[in-house]
Amino acid sequence: MKKLLLLAALAVPLAACADMTPTQQRALTGTAAGAGVGAVFGAIGGNAGLGAAAGAGAGLVGGLLVDRSRQAQNRAFQEGYSAGRRGAPPTPPQ
Repeated sequence: MKKLLLLAALAVPLAACADMTPTQQRALTGTAAGAGVGAVFGAIGGNAGLGAAAGAGAGLVGGLLVDRSRQAQNRAFQEGYSAGRRGAPPTPPQ
């Protein structure tokens, strides 16, 4: 029974992320990781709740910055790939 509950506890969060966009997944990952780290540091400092809230905010911003970087990388790759297929030199990044 315990194994079944553990399996369900691991499967539900994964299934919940299945229909999320990559941006949403990165924002959620950053928020959750930031909240966890913030709670640990907040507990050391005496206020785990405040640390978790601050960490969640910082993690959200970090997750969105990572997403923006990945989107720019994907765009640059697609532009270069398309230019290569056409036989034209790719335009340099601005």
